Amino acid sequence: MATIEECRSALDKLSDNMQRAEGDVRDAAALDRSVSCHITDLDVTFVGRMQGGRIVVRDTVQGPPPDKAEIRLAMTGDDLVALVDGELSFAKAWGSGRVKLNAGVRDLLQLRKLL
Repeated sequence: MATIEECRSALDKLSDNMQRAEGDVRDAAALDRSVSCHITDLDVTFVGRMQGGRIVVRDTVQGPPPDKAEIRLAMTGDDLVALVDGELSFAKAWGSGRVKLNAGVRDLLQLRKLL
């Protein structure tokens, strides 16, 4: 089972990858939205913001997200690490219910370029 530190590191790596993106992916990464990522097996949530082509984690809280972020993710820590490392396809994980993504329709259309 991935640790909180490994999950935070995976989010940092994802943020770095977003920063280096080009074309349509870069446009999607440029969204300015509140974000939460609930790690279900650790029952911890990373809360932050997508801005400037990065994910800025501002807080880590116990339990589910305290506020409703504009983009909300939920998954296990192992799945987060596997997604960021390219070992797990986002489409397969989302389609099977291993990863949950909640966002507005416009944001989902933009995010599909990223994921």
